[in-house]
Amino acid sequence: MARTSAAAPQRTARRHAMACAIRLAIVGGVCTTLLSACLDLNIPTYKRPDTPEKTAFTKPSAPTFAATDAIQPDWWKQFKDPYLDSLVNKAIEGNFDIKVLAARIGVAGAQIGEARAAALPTMDIGAGASFEKTTGQNFVKQYNLGTQVNWDIDIWGAVEKGVQAQKAEFRATEADWRAGYLKLVSDVSTTYFQILQFDDQINQQKTTITTNQQILTIFEGMQKNGLVPKTQVLTQRAEINRLTRELLELRRARDLADNALATLIGVPAGEFKVPDGRLQNRVHIPPVPAGLPSQLLARRPDLIAAEYRVLETYNLVGQAKLAQLPTISLTGRAGSASFALTDLLKTFTFSFLPSINIPVLDPSVRARVKTTEAQTTVAEQQYRSTVMAAFEEVENALVNLDSHTRQRVELQQEVEQLSVVAAQIDAQLKEGVISQLQVFETERTLLAAQLALLANHQQILSDTVTLYKALGGGWPTVDVQNASKETLK
Repeated sequence: MARTSAAAPQRTARRHAMACAIRLAIVGGVCTTLLSACLDLNIPTYKRPDTPEKTAFTKPSAPTFAATDAIQPDWWKQFKDPYLDSLVNKAIEGNFDIKVLAARIGVAGAQIGEARAAALPTMDIGAGASFEKTTGQNFVKQYNLGTQVNWDIDIWGAVEKGVQAQKAEFRATEADWRAGYLKLVSDVSTTYFQILQFDDQINQQKTTITTNQQILTIFEGMQKNGLVPKTQVLTQRAEINRLTRELLELRRARDLADNALATLIGVPAGEFKVPDGRLQNRVHIPPVPAGLPSQLLARRPDLIAAEYRVLETYNLVGQAKLAQLPTISLTGRAGSASFALTDLLKTFTFSFLPSINIPVLDPSVRARVKTTEAQTTVAEQQYRSTVMAAFEEVENALVNLDSHTRQRVELQQEVEQLSVVAAQIDAQLKEGVISQLQVFETERTLLAAQLALLANHQQILSDTVTLYKALGGGWPTVDVQNASKETLK
């Protein structure tokens, strides 16, 4: 019977607390109805920003394959160079820029939990003691132990809007990592191709210098016999000086490219060097991928990241508008106080304090709405700017690739014809019809054409890498607009 009588006051207190909470909810509903008449509570529905339409890209003259067929996640393997494959693997494992992007994904993921925590109750526990002595009074000691629970109820979903905004930022950060990954592989590939081109140029330059030194020897002999003036000898020596200077510049550029590649793969500059190689013998030109504008918007990581950040601002606008509505808070306090430490737990006090907060005059709340709406405009314009830059990158890659491919045909024919001329000149030399000087001049012209063909090969390889990158580099398509219609997991 005593137990029943003791429980009755507790049940009465709970009923009273529930009644107060219900009354506050009713009051909050009434206040919301009144406030909504003068507040803009229209939560925007996400829609992908409109961009100028592009129906087709420039068609390259070389045979093409659909981007979905030609571009694989490991697209760099289509160059058929195992050493390049090993460099890409080292870069993925060791590059510090890509590790920074990966770390930011972890930060964005943790911030989702931070945003979600705003809707959860908070609890504080404290203990203390006070000691007081007044003249003429006894020494007073008091001990206390208490706890407090606060819960701001997210009845309108403002906190959830913030959670969705942070989830969109998390997805954007993931796309940033994919874009960084794609850029890393692209930079490694183009730098590697450049190094091999430098090796070919250095070898060709050495051959050219040897030929010009032989020409100089002939001129010096002819000058001694009075057949050519000394100025022609000096001019030829100056030509050798120029070629030697260019050789030194090529070696310098090669060393700098090695340093750049070392940084890309996570090795200190100066401690890595690519073995000498021949570009045309080691690297195969892969098929040219093609893509549609619609595929481009859904595949390029930088476009996906930009669109997710537009979605993020939409959610932030919704959160700011919902913050204009009344908020209901529940606060529960419990504790004990005693003049003796041994009696601290013998008494217990409990209180329940529901409250409602109506932001009737809070300029910062409405200012926040205007700020988030302005941020949405910025994000939309940044998305459009990114789309336009993507279209330009694809078009430039296609134009460069098509032009360099056509030039390659002309250069190949030029080298073939000069090779025939060089063979005939050499045959005429053996018959004594022409001089050795004419042979050297022909060989010098042929070497220049061969050097241009080598440079063209490197240009085509770099253009192909740029096109793979511009078309999304094999990453899967993402439909941000449809994802926004469902709650992001």
